[in-house]
Amino acid sequence: MRINFNNYSISERKYFSTSQKNINFGHKAQKIAVYAGSFDPVTNGHLDMIREGAKLFDKLIVLIAKNSKKAGFLPIEQRTELIKESVKDIKNVEVDSYEGLTVDYAKNKGAKYLLRGMRSVKDFDDEMQISKTNEALNPKIKSVFLFATSKNSTVSSSVVRELLANNADIKKFVPKPVYEFFMGNKK
Repeated sequence: MRINFNNYSISERKYFSTSQKNINFGHKAQKIAVYAGSFDPVTNGHLDMIREGAKLFDKLIVLIAKNSKKAGFLPIEQRTELIKESVKDIKNVEVDSYEGLTVDYAKNKGAKYLLRGMRSVKDFDDEMQISKTNEALNPKIKSVFLFATSKNSTVSSSVVRELLANNADIKKFVPKPVYEFFMGNKK
């Protein structure tokens, strides 16, 4: 049922309760998802997931999860900047960082979905365990899984870091801003 309040005077409006169920005021709830990871550095595989996720959701938050048990390869601020530069053409994507449980962050942001990417069967096992844990913590937040494209199914941040450590070319594995950052820092 739709109600147009513009046709009622102020005194008549008091009879309508916003707590009534099934009232549609012409606004549909935004589908918000969180895509969390270390993104250390962001890869073309990550970018694939971000582009596909942005098509599925009204808003996609790319969340750089701070892991207190791991020292990062790049500082959080640098990762944030590289991701922002890599996704600047995708209008419904935001980039943020957070230390804590992703499911708590999602709840605080009004997100109902956690986007997860999978490259292999090993990823499936790991992601299923994480998904079930998140479901136990908050059953209202659902995990959505996307599979990597064949082209990027072997790309990971760990592989990129290993290639960098051995002075190998990373151009086909990372977005242009990431490649330019590392090539600029090689000099």
